[in-house]
Amino acid sequence: MDIQVIQHKIYEIRGIRVLLDFDLAALYQVENRVLKQSVRRHIRRFPEDFMFQLTKSEWKQVITDCDNLPKNVRFSPATPYAFTEQGVAMLSSVMNSDKAIEVNIAIMRTFVALRRHLSDYKDLKKKISTLEDEMNVNLEDINQALNYLLEKDNEEQKAKKRKRMGFKTSKKK
Repeated sequence: MDIQVIQHKIYEIRGIRVLLDFDLAALYQVENRVLKQSVRRHIRRFPEDFMFQLTKSEWKQVITDCDNLPKNVRFSPATPYAFTEQGVAMLSSVMNSDKAIEVNIAIMRTFVALRRHLSDYKDLKKKISTLEDEMNVNLEDINQALNYLLEKDNEEQKAKKRKRMGFKTSKKK
């Protein structure tokens, strides 16, 4: 299973990275209704932090934001279930097929890769912030030095009065 395929199916909803039921059903190669049926049979295994159903407004937002949703899903009257990483892990006990096990392993690896990527991103962001701070200090020092030189030059110009060039004539007659 390709990690990039799974990464494109992970959405951030309520500040949590989740996979939606229809994407999981496609990955497991089962019908969405079969997946939902299995979840309903074992609903006690899926507390709110493992799985939740999207509200109508959340679902409309996902439809608006995502171009790659299947057409038949967009117009479904029922809102999908969203599974967190722990919920997907719990699905492996509910969807007990070889394909489900293979897909769950790939999904877990994808979540780990995403966490690693985000960690690298945070480190990079921190380094850039530090560099910006250092550059701001350096630029501030340069700016102060230039202002000092400009002020000094202006003061010297004022101190030296320009002498008139050419011949002096007396206009007295």
